[in-house]
Amino acid sequence: MIEDIFKDADVRMGKSVEAFQKELTKIRTGRAHPSLLEHIVVSYYDVDTPLNQVATVNIEDARTLSIMPWEAGMIGPVEKAIMKADLGLNPVTAGNVIRVPMPPLTEQRRKELVKVVRNEAENARIAIRNIRRDANSEFKEAQKEKMITEDEQRAGEDRVQKLTDQHIKDIDKNLEVKETDLMSM
Repeated sequence: MIEDIFKDADVRMGKSVEAFQKELTKIRTGRAHPSLLEHIVVSYYDVDTPLNQVATVNIEDARTLSIMPWEAGMIGPVEKAIMKADLGLNPVTAGNVIRVPMPPLTEQRRKELVKVVRNEAENARIAIRNIRRDANSEFKEAQKEKMITEDEQRAGEDRVQKLTDQHIKDIDKNLEVKETDLMSM
């Protein structure tokens, strides 16, 4: 009983950390990285398809991504999708390759992005604390129904608290790395 509640909380907290990490990849740092375009959807024969399923995305240099659509007719739709994504990127077509140069970030924009990242981190922490609350209420409910003893309830709550602290530490570590990345030139 206690193990089930603990494992469920662990899995859910892990998913919250993963979701936070995925959100961080969408936030641009000024360096070219294929994950910046991961969430872009292209109209492929009137079907919305992820960009990585219609083209190859590579890093050309530190500040440029190159996109090679698998079909020549997809160059226009891929370009439009990148511009519609509102990432502040301007794709340049050269033959059958689309180059996406990363404009340098201004100091003000970097500070704005740090605020966005901190907000995302706080949302992830809140999600983890909500999972802790759910687990603790399950322990209390089990104790009320005499399925576990009061000591087992306290021990379970302590374990969940340690788990919560560990996952919040992971979020803080990811936040620190992203902030450093954003503020470095």
